[in-house]
Amino acid sequence: MKAYKIPEATVQRLSIYSRHLAQLISEGVITVSSGEIARGVGVSSAQVRKDLAYFGEFGTRGVGYNVQELYSHVMRILGLNHTWNVMIVGAGKLGSALAVYKGFEDRGFKVRSVLDVSEQRIGQQLGDLVVESLAFLEDRVSRENIDIGIITVPAAAAQEVTDKLIRAGVKAILNFSPRVLKVPDSVVLRNVDLSVNLEVLSFNLSFGYNLK
Repeated sequence: MKAYKIPEATVQRLSIYSRHLAQLISEGVITVSSGEIARGVGVSSAQVRKDLAYFGEFGTRGVGYNVQELYSHVMRILGLNHTWNVMIVGAGKLGSALAVYKGFEDRGFKVRSVLDVSEQRIGQQLGDLVVESLAFLEDRVSRENIDIGIITVPAAAAQEVTDKLIRAGVKAILNFSPRVLKVPDSVVLRNVDLSVNLEVLSFNLSFGYNLK
């Protein structure tokens, strides 16, 4: 199995499945069928089986899946069976909110460093972290073994920050800035543009799609 053959939509659904399975575990559910998973997350049972089939055979025909075992498999597939170290560059309102968001750590993402260029923000306490100068980027990437960089800086500074992260050895970047970034093929880049998602919602509202 080659990672690049797996559709991105499948990976996104696996993340949703993992959350649903975690909820079932908290409710004490022992076994679950593909149909029950499908109803819980809003897809077809055939889609659930197809998504899981990319990674092997799980469950027993006529019985279903052991919830805890399937959850462990999905978490391993997603790489969430160990901790990923994260650096946030940009300690404005969004960066500060992400820095103290407990949901990241619950899923295996540990924010180890928060950097900024503003003298007003440097030195501020964000949870267990203190905002540091961007000048420390390379040192903190090395010292904290940073795996993922999160960019929450203004668009004008986003590419420069991206270049710094890449030179420091960061191989995965989550970009919240409204700018198209250039990265080498060896770096994984994900863009999160909140306005785009709002525009998709406005499109659906305007044309009546997905409305009940």
